[in-house]
Amino acid sequence: MKRIFVYEYLSGGGEMAPGELLAMGESMRNAIMADLLRLGNREVSVATCTLASRVPEPARPVTPRNGEPAFDFVRRHANVHDLAWVVAPETDGLLARLQQCVDPERWLGCDASAIELATRKRMTLMTLAEAGIATPLAFEHAPETTRWVVKPDDGAGAVATRLHRDPAAALDDRSTRSHAGSPMAIEPWVEGAALSLSLLCGTRGTKRCELLSINRQHLGISEQGLLSFHSVEVNVMPLTDPRAGTLDGLAARVHQAIPGLRGFVGIDLVWHEQRGPVVIEVNPRVTSAYVGLSRALGRNLAAEVIATREGERASQPKTAHAHV
Repeated sequence: MKRIFVYEYLSGGGEMAPGELLAMGESMRNAIMADLLRLGNREVSVATCTLASRVPEPARPVTPRNGEPAFDFVRRHANVHDLAWVVAPETDGLLARLQQCVDPERWLGCDASAIELATRKRMTLMTLAEAGIATPLAFEHAPETTRWVVKPDDGAGAVATRLHRDPAAALDDRSTRSHAGSPMAIEPWVEGAALSLSLLCGTRGTKRCELLSINRQHLGISEQGLLSFHSVEVNVMPLTDPRAGTLDGLAARVHQAIPGLRGFVGIDLVWHEQRGPVVIEVNPRVTSAYVGLSRALGRNLAAEVIATREGERASQPKTAHAHV
């Protein structure tokens, strides 16, 4: 029986503030867990903490020891499971550091190089722009640009993201917060419909990147210009829609530009009325759009993520060992 460890940072005892973020983390954890339990013939261990909701049977709840750092906790449990599925924000290099705690043969997700690049938001945009993919960088000198975004360069979602109408104020905001110790990025605000793509990367066969769904994001902007993520509607655009072909091609180009993308991956973008899709960032992990997506598609995405990993193992050449 294959043993799988599921660790979502917030519901697994991570140090970020509870509240809405904890509920979001729990929903992703529960969706992955439900998919895995439907597979049968799997022993599923799920990280939890006192603030999180109960882990239902037959999944096995596991909790950190008193004072145990998240990295030691993940390393300890990953070592006694066949596979480890980790969901965590890129903030402060957290996802990258957790990935280093897991043996590559056990890791379900993007490889280290893809996580490192996607963690650095500005570098990600530059990499995509060099590949001919539209990003906010293309709007830096456009006369239509009237608002600017300042956000953590290693952030996740809309956390600590602020919108400015005055470019001088945006530069001051970036400078102030960068001097406080958090590297900040500044980029033009792109007008249009906020969408996201859910991808399955590393699939076997001729197609290495499958566009699973096109989702609509609901964002809020406070009077002070602070952005907030409200919700996501999954699978809102049928893949027969004329725009879906463009987005499918975009997904393949992003996958090609960042070769280490594996498993479930998200792309945040804006559909600009004149320029079409503009990529805002790449999420090298499960996102909120995973929740309810298996049901919406009539598939078990956890099974398919595992299958991509198993397929890669099977395709790797065996190493011949010399006898001496």
